[in-house]
Amino acid sequence: MNNTYIRFLWPLLIIILLSGCLYPESELPKNKEPNESQLEEMQSAVDQYREQTQGLVPIKTKPSDTPIFQKYLVDFQSLKERNIMTEIPGTAYENGGVYQYTILTPEDDPRVKLIDLRISDAVREVAVKLNVYRNEHIYPPFGEEIADGVFQVDHEKLGLESQPYVVSPYSQENLPIVMDTKGDLYVDYRIDLASALDEYEHDYKEGDDIRYLLAENTPFVPAYSLPYTVQDGEPVFQLPSGK
Repeated sequence: MNNTYIRFLWPLLIIILLSGCLYPESELPKNKEPNESQLEEMQSAVDQYREQTQGLVPIKTKPSDTPIFQKYLVDFQSLKERNIMTEIPGTAYENGGVYQYTILTPEDDPRVKLIDLRISDAVREVAVKLNVYRNEHIYPPFGEEIADGVFQVDHEKLGLESQPYVVSPYSQENLPIVMDTKGDLYVDYRIDLASALDEYEHDYKEGDDIRYLLAENTPFVPAYSLPYTVQDGEPVFQLPSGK
């Protein structure tokens, strides 16, 4: 009887052990999928914090020149200190997840959104190769100019097999990584912006920053993006002067 029980239990133990090996904490499915309930809980926590602090928001201090969608990261420690929350969301980077929680328009109607850190990782990998290249060459590895002041990356000069890209958190499409005239890297969100212009009601006109169409209507902010506006119904880059 005991032998029969052990023979039955052993395969089950093997499966459990293998599951733990195959899915380390940072790779667990619960840490990789955006969770609507967790976003709602974080929004409620931020709202409570504002009520307790006469309108302040729980954000980490970042340099003033930090890109707008990466600037206002949620400070979980501030929420814990006020006993507003006891546990960091499982999808958060601070808890082994693949997202950073950030606040959109903190001074006016603050809303909790997500940064997909897999985008950060992909851009960082290209940046490492780019830095190595620039240590040996005067100019960045400019490829084809796709808009005024915006270039493809010459992937061959960086030793890459193809044009670098990230996987869109909006559409799962491959979005190109591009460069400006300074050699800084960005993600080209025109595919997603074109869809958003058709899908969501808006009154954006030429000159407006249409990136907020994605940030306002989805859980994600378009991290590592250049400004875009709309022209003849299509998204176009809108580089600030000096770029």
